[in-house]
Amino acid sequence: MPPLEALKLARSNGLDLVEVAPAANPPVCRTINYGKYLYQLNKRQHEARKHQKSIELKEVKFRPRTSGHDFEVKRNRIVHFLQEGSKVKATVMFRGRENAHREIGFNMLERLIEEVSEVGQVESRPRQEGPTLAAILAPKKATGKGSGGKPRPSGEPPSAPVPARQAPRPTAGAARAAATPEPTDSSGGQVG
Repeated sequence: MPPLEALKLARSNGLDLVEVAPAANPPVCRTINYGKYLYQLNKRQHEARKHQKSIELKEVKFRPRTSGHDFEVKRNRIVHFLQEGSKVKATVMFRGRENAHREIGFNMLERLIEEVSEVGQVESRPRQEGPTLAAILAPKKATGKGSGGKPRPSGEPPSAPVPARQAPRPTAGAARAAATPEPTDSSGGQVG
């Protein structure tokens, strides 16, 4: 249908003519209420944003001379942030002569990574960014505790739990070997 006829048809019905696929040959158009279409599109985007979980990036700053107790307090904050689901950027800031001993900062971040490994994983290893040394930690992915491994068909009842350690079943050869006496030497001891 020519564009002018389509436009007249849309106007007579109180609708708008909207080009849906401009790359098609010929281009595809629809007659719709454009205001209603925009409203529904905006509503869908809003719903998608509502169900989306945003991950924050928290930052915890250290100094090369951070004391042991302060380190523990900051480590506990990092663990708390990771358990909440936030990513954490741990930075060690250097000033003046502290720049000569950057290995202290590297050791501090490696110790931190090791101590929070139960709740977090390293997203980016410690690296130098100007006068600061930074590492990014992300929360560990939740393992499927309730899944029980492989999925089973919907109608199948759950299987009985299997004991952790079962004694191995004897094979036919082992049963025969148990039934035959062990060879002994002349003094009555077993050979073997």
